[in-house]
This record gives sequence, C-alpha cells and structure tokens, in this order.
Amino acid sequence: MIRAVFLSFEMPETNDKRKVVYLLGAGATHAEMVNAVPRLASDETLQRRIGLLTSHLSARVMRSARLNANFVKDLEFLEPPRKQEPVGAAKGVTGAMNIELLISLIENSKARGWEQKARILKLLVRRDIEARLQQRKARFYLHSALLEMQQKSEDERLIGIISLNYDDVLDEAYKEVYRKTRLDYCVSLDAAARASQEVPVLKLHGSFNWRRGLTVRGRKRRIDIIPLGSNKNYLHAPYNFIWTRALEVLVECDSLRVIGCSLSQNDTHLVDLLFKAHLEKPPDKMKSFEIEIISGESAGRAIRDNYGFFPGVKTQQGESLNPFLTWLMSRADRIPADTIKGTRHLKKLKIAGLSKG
Repeated sequence: MIRAVFLSFEMPETNDKRKVVYLLGAGATHAEMVNAVPRLASDETLQRRIGLLTSHLSARVMRSARLNANFVKDLEFLEPPRKQEPVGAAKGVTGAMNIELLISLIENSKARGWEQKARILKLLVRRDIEARLQQRKARFYLHSALLEMQQKSEDERLIGIISLNYDDVLDEAYKEVYRKTRLDYCVSLDAAARASQEVPVLKLHGSFNWRRGLTVRGRKRRIDIIPLGSNKNYLHAPYNFIWTRALEVLVECDSLRVIGCSLSQNDTHLVDLLFKAHLEKPPDKMKSFEIEIISGESAGRAIRDNYGFFPGVKTQQGESLNPFLTWLMSRADRIPADTIKGTRHLKKLKIAGLSKG
C-alpha cells in the first residue's frame, strides 16, 4: 500500500488557473499507433500483429514463450488443444489474457523454475513493445499535441503527468515540446531538484529507457523498472520518491484526466493512490478532484460503476475508434486559430481534423 509521506512542496501562485494532471496508460500509446495506422482500429488481424493493448501483447508473448522449451516445461496445461483454435488465432491462446497477471501467478507459485519462466516472459514483453514502436514512433504526435495544448491554455496549468507505461513515447514528446534534454522524473529527494518548476513526469513503473541510466545526485545510475506482474513493490528507492510525488500532485490538482487506462482492479496500488489523494486534500480546499475519463462511453461508464466511491467521475459521450484523438480534436477546436498557427503538432491535428470533416 502507498504510504502518505509528505515533504515540503511549493507551487507558484496561480490561483486563477485550474490545475490539471494526466494519467496515461497503454491505451494512450495504442492511440498513437491507431492514428499512425488507421486500419488498426478495425482490423483484428492487424491488431493481433501490432496492437499494444494487453490482450494483443499477451497473445504475441505467449506464442513466443511456447517456442522456449525452458518456459513450456511443467506448464503444458497453459496450451489448449490446437484443434480448438479459430483460424488465424495466436496458437495456444483462447480469449483475452493478462500477461501481468500470469507473471504474478507464476512468481507466486514458486514452482520449479518459476524465476526463469517469469524472466522469459518479462524479456519477451519488452522486446515485443520495443519492436512494435521502433519504426512507427516518428509518425506519433498525439502526446506532443496534448503538451502543446496545455502550453497554450489560458485557464489551465499542467502540474504533473503520471504514466503507467514502460515505453518512452511520452518522454520523447516532452523533450521536443519543452525543449529539454533531461526530464524531472523525481527519482530522488534532492532539495534542488524538488524545487524545480518543471512539470514532473512520474513513471510509476519505470521505463525501458532507464536501462541507459539516469543522473541522480550528480551520479549516473542504472534504475531497474518495477518488474511486470500484478504484485508490485513500490516502497524501495527511487519508486517511493516517485509515488510520493505523484500523491502530492494529485492532492494539489483540480482535475485528473485519465487517457488509455481502464483503472484495472489488478493494479490496486494505483486505486489506493487515488483514494489517498482524496483523503489528503487540505480542509481549506475543495475536498475532491474530478476524474475525467478520456475513453469511449461504455468503457468510461464501467470505470464509473467500479469506482463509484470517487466523486466527480466524468465520462465522454458516444463511442470512438480513437477516443484520445477525438477528445484532442474537440479541445483544439476551442483554441484560437492564431494560437494554433504558432504550434507544430496542434496544427497537424487541426489539419487532420479538417481533412476528416
């Protein structure tokens, strides 16, 4: 569970602006893929090949894992009879899967060879995600357009971005839009770093690109990601610092916008974080922050029904093949044309919207 350990945290005086935090899940990166490859939204065969949602990723990883004799040994029951598979399905997979849950079950079993089997799955997950993104990231611009939109906003102030993703799509967009070579990942308790007015990028599970190392207190350090699996430990450094800072920005915010994240009940630590943030709201301020779900209406309604104890949960109306893109376009329509002219990615978004209209 997340411990509410607070440190001195000062925010600039801008009481007239609404304070906004974004929470990004795998669906945000998947939305970039769909925008770059529109056929991905409706082509199930293509989804199985390059889709980034949990079910797509899980099916591909399991297909690869079954080719590894060290994984298959003693886990033969995971592979159903081949004759039951529909044509074109990933071999050995029937129905939706959650690879993180499977990793946790293997780890908890402590069966013979469990460490090696879990390690094989984790490596395959990383390789799969990186392979799907490698040749396509140059065509992504939704994250960049989102950041440009917040830069141009006259009534909102972005105070933090929380990400559940291991990929570096957000990182690269942030560097480009804010013209930074280093991001404020909040991986230490260094007083000077915490006094920074930069918008923090809080990667709750770490990032694949951290394998190259981060500079912490003047030293280059290699920081491992929190291993895939539903049973995660967030209490060791630097993750205790990252999660505490995430709690702080949530306590400070007026609105949390959730993009591409189902708030899965497998990730109880995240729900616990949101719950504690509501509890820790100062008594002299609004007692809760609104949670805006950027997704199709049915997915948003499911989240609202599961977490009805959170006040102020707002959902979108209607369904969309790409809710992130649809929402961004609707927000861009509110920005004056002269303001958009001075941007790169918002302008591209606007042009794309006009062409579709």
